[in-house]
Amino acid sequence: MVDEVSPPAALDSPSVMSATATLFVVVLAGIATVVASILVWKLHAFLALVLGALVVGLLTPAAAIENHFVETKAARVVAVDGAGITLERSPAAYPEGSQWLVLRRSDQDGRYATIATASSRPAGKQVLVAFNAAYSPDSRRSGDLLVAPADLAAARKSATENLGSRLAMAFGSMAGQIGILIALASVIGKCLLDSGAADRIVRTMLRWFGERGAPLAFILSGFLLAIPVFFDTVFYLMIPLGKAMGLRTGKHYLLYVLTIVAGGTMAHSLVPPTPGPLLVAAELKVDLGTMILAGCGVGLASSLAGLFWAYRVNARDELPLRDTPDLAISDLRKITERDEKSLPSFTLSLLPILLPVLLIGGFAVLEQKMDDPVSGDKVTLLSRLPELAQEILKLLGDKNIAIGIGAVIAIFVLLRQTRPSREEFAASVQSSLAGAGVIILITSAGGAFGQMLKETGVASLIRDLPGQAPLMLLLLAFLVTAAIRTAQGSSTVAMITAVGLFGPLAESGSLGLHPVYLALAIGCGSKPIAWMNDSGFWVITRMSGMTEREGLKYIAPMSILMGVSGMVVTLIAAAIWPGV
Repeated sequence: MVDEVSPPAALDSPSVMSATATLFVVVLAGIATVVASILVWKLHAFLALVLGALVVGLLTPAAAIENHFVETKAARVVAVDGAGITLERSPAAYPEGSQWLVLRRSDQDGRYATIATASSRPAGKQVLVAFNAAYSPDSRRSGDLLVAPADLAAARKSATENLGSRLAMAFGSMAGQIGILIALASVIGKCLLDSGAADRIVRTMLRWFGERGAPLAFILSGFLLAIPVFFDTVFYLMIPLGKAMGLRTGKHYLLYVLTIVAGGTMAHSLVPPTPGPLLVAAELKVDLGTMILAGCGVGLASSLAGLFWAYRVNARDELPLRDTPDLAISDLRKITERDEKSLPSFTLSLLPILLPVLLIGGFAVLEQKMDDPVSGDKVTLLSRLPELAQEILKLLGDKNIAIGIGAVIAIFVLLRQTRPSREEFAASVQSSLAGAGVIILITSAGGAFGQMLKETGVASLIRDLPGQAPLMLLLLAFLVTAAIRTAQGSSTVAMITAVGLFGPLAESGSLGLHPVYLALAIGCGSKPIAWMNDSGFWVITRMSGMTEREGLKYIAPMSILMGVSGMVVTLIAAAIWPGV
């Protein structure tokens, strides 16, 4: 009798241990290639990730590639107890039928070979498995695999594809998952800026909260705008308002700068459709609505920790207003003295951002399973609605459709407020899509790099950890991401690399927690440490008038505090609601 349970035990075969040592070297070579390409050779992130993927693919042994594809199709034996075995997931999930092959790694070449056959049939919520005589109780081991013959054939065929084909398929797969979302989100962001909607959101927040509440207004505005707009752009938009507040009050300029950073930077790493968290959610198969809701919760908690830091250093130090070559006085006047009558309403300004979030998040809530009081089975709220309502909600709750609706509304706001000519409108949209194209290339290349890492069998490097301490796995993911981020500066590249390392655990079902927690841990790990190799660090210091020393004194510690505080919130939530 087979039950579906969590984490597999470690494989202790000598051939597996030797292969693991080889794969550890391959993984380090891939990460070192990406980091060195960015830091030493100054390559674009897209080229660095493609080069890293090629290095990993070339160094990975053929046996490891074949084993990866086989393991993605199979159910692993994680425990042997007398005549019974325990699998990491039930074979009932496979549609091929009731015939199975039992595989074991060969001590000679490290590949999986067939050692026995089995048949299975469902028995209520369990699966009954009958093995042939070749798989006697004395011969059973943890680490053996059960796989359908058709799945085994498909896996071995995939493993024979050449490196270029595998790389292109992985690139295309990731582009298919995130390409439309990033392009549409970029259109939303550009339209919000050009129509004055973003300006309206910030001004309304400042009016609601007043001068004393301006720091909180900056945090909420920055967080909200950074969901569809990249952090650098959000900072460009908001820093003139921070300067204007500093001029108006004659004090607290440092507080305003830090709160703008605290709001925008956390959404950048935790809330889709920003590219980093979008890719991580896609790789870990986390529902986008779940990722948005969880990212907002952890991100806002981290931003409040940033607010605490901002108040503390502002009470101790003062940042003078200085001339900055990046922002002309005319641009500052243009933003701060714009006639409010020319701006769209606050409700209309928020609609392109909030409506997609509500559609995607609301659909995620409707799809959550709960116990039916009558049958006792797991059902969803969606299943209780009429069929037509279900189809409409599925359409509107689809991530691409929801973001598309937001883009249409944002375009409408732009056309309504500015009435641009056809040429001006075309130029505005084209510029947003041009920027989105670069981000799509980077994230798709990151997906390809992550796939090459998976094909090494990297999951075996940390397979023992989840069953013993799943929270420790989250902490490890945080630390690895933070190390990569600190080394090469890009939070997005750090998240891409980390999810390639830890993603296989979520795919295999051996994580022991809902994968959204792993996504949050990686997102929080992409914050520490902001310093001179980070483009955002230079944007903040140059636009605000900080010196490099002041940036290291104020921005770097705040990035550590926000990342660590977000990680603490994630660990607490994972301990209380591990399954979400």
